[in-house]
Amino acid sequence: MTVQLPSEIVVDKFLPTVRSMLAAELSDRGFAQREIASRLGVSQAAVSQYLAGERRGEERFLDHPRTQATVERIAEGFDAGTMDDYEALAELLELVRAFEDRGPICAIHEEEMPALAGLGCDLCVRGRDTAVQAEREVLSNVRRAVRQFANATGVLAHVPNVGTNVAMALPDAADETDVAAVPGRIHAMRGRVNVPANPEFGASHHVATTVLAATSADPTVRGAVNLATSDELLAAVPDELDPVAFDAGYENRRRRLDDLFSDGVPGVLYHEGAFGVEPITYVLGTGAVDAVERALRIVDRTGGRDRAPSEP
Repeated sequence: MTVQLPSEIVVDKFLPTVRSMLAAELSDRGFAQREIASRLGVSQAAVSQYLAGERRGEERFLDHPRTQATVERIAEGFDAGTMDDYEALAELLELVRAFEDRGPICAIHEEEMPALAGLGCDLCVRGRDTAVQAEREVLSNVRRAVRQFANATGVLAHVPNVGTNVAMALPDAADETDVAAVPGRIHAMRGRVNVPANPEFGASHHVATTVLAATSADPTVRGAVNLATSDELLAAVPDELDPVAFDAGYENRRRRLDDLFSDGVPGVLYHEGAFGVEPITYVLGTGAVDAVERALRIVDRTGGRDRAPSEP
């Protein structure tokens, strides 16, 4: 992977594209190639190549309505004598700033540097931010936990029909948008664990509710994974994880969990289900990886034998 600054994309891709577009617009307005070259700060040979279509540039800039509008505005200003070079530069800098903030420059930058993917170029636009760093760490933790879960033996028998999710909250999480989880949940499909997407914030409701209640009572507890409740699973929970039962109903669940956790957060929380509610066990941990490792130790204690999951 190459470390690349967004300014390199501006120089290598954005600027040649805009110059090509401006050359065409000015030529259409009767500007001579020598005058166009002077305006754009390039050689007359370069202008000739632009006009011949030999240096069109990056399609994502060429086709963007905002680029087209800016180029047309500058060309009209030059033609009418109402815009000088300073004002043209201001127009282009405004366009660059817009494109660096979740625009085409940002998209190209993410392609060149995959480590930036999903961050919306926050690092480039707003600088290093502790909140962004915390989000990256949580997402990384959930990704590692999901890989561990998906690659483990014995878990298929314990994936609920509604699916499993692995979640982790940000420090001082306030709501579900501060909890990262897998969109669409993890399911047992055709004898294997299927992970439909990478983790995102705000992708869970029920597991997130449990995590939020837990971390509100004990800030060191920020991760959870849910499994299907069974006598076999509960019998395998070590005593030190202190399994605690709670009512399966969804109504006022957060308030009931807050009350339950007022005397301390257990390592395992479970319910036996209700009408339309599948029995679920939540394994909690300091983070997603810790919760999944605890869950896998419990699964191992059941004998770790995969069997076909039951039908919904």
